[in-house]
Amino acid sequence: MNINFAKLNGLGNDFVFIDDLTNELSLTDEQVAYLCDRYFGIGADGVIMVRPSAREECAAYMHYINADGTLAQMCGNGVRCFAKYLVDRGLVDASAGELVADTLAGPKPIRFSVDEAGKMTTATVDMGEPILEPSKVPVAVDANAQTPHGVPYVREAALTSPWGDFAFTCVSMGNPHTICFIDSFDALPDALFTHPGDKRLATFDVNTVGAYFESHTAFPEKTNVEFACVEADGIHMRVYERGCAETLACGTGACATNVAACLTGRAGCENDVILRGGTLHITWANNNHVMMTGPAKESFTGTVRL
Repeated sequence: MNINFAKLNGLGNDFVFIDDLTNELSLTDEQVAYLCDRYFGIGADGVIMVRPSAREECAAYMHYINADGTLAQMCGNGVRCFAKYLVDRGLVDASAGELVADTLAGPKPIRFSVDEAGKMTTATVDMGEPILEPSKVPVAVDANAQTPHGVPYVREAALTSPWGDFAFTCVSMGNPHTICFIDSFDALPDALFTHPGDKRLATFDVNTVGAYFESHTAFPEKTNVEFACVEADGIHMRVYERGCAETLACGTGACATNVAACLTGRAGCENDVILRGGTLHITWANNNHVMMTGPAKESFTGTVRL
């Protein structure tokens, strides 16, 4: 069969969008892998099926599938692209400046800006409240800290690896994240850097270490793994996404990392999070909701035969 698609990205975190508003399409894991293959397919970090929502307040439902065929509860960059897909195609009123997207992690209110042609440029997504209790993240590690409001969470718990211990803080934004702040790159083994004489986040082997912890026994549903450091211009972060390997950006990961930085006292609760693909502005607001602001762009459209 021939399927029409659109390719969109948020800071280089890219997705194949397929209109399934008739709710008739079903893709196999092999078909998803083919669509996401950067050599033989279209190339993407995941596939987003645009489906009708059963919720009256929602414009549509975002059905997000990772590149390996696994279903994901939420994707921060994906949901901004989802909003752009709906706005640019007239599926929502561009002049309204807001919509609600339905996701497996629940409804996500979105405010957006448009250009002179009525095309969406940036969006601010209410990502909801971070989930911190270990059983709900989920992470099979006992809580070792509490928030100022008495919520138990896993704070910089040491997990052993072939390269030594790494300390992780665990946060869910509808999907699980484990965040490691690296305060001293020099203390890590030379083998973990592409240039051992230049140890920093940019040369760190995220794929090797990320893959190890993604499937660690501490994470019953696997996990997204973030490596970060706080600098004068913001929080610098790289991410190994569950089911994808390293990506250029991760919206939920940026939100989780901002929360972890605030909880561990490394930064305030409003920061620029600087990823390989660009910058997201993240605020952990007084109402306990995390707000994410960033761009979304459309790369091209086409037809693919499955």
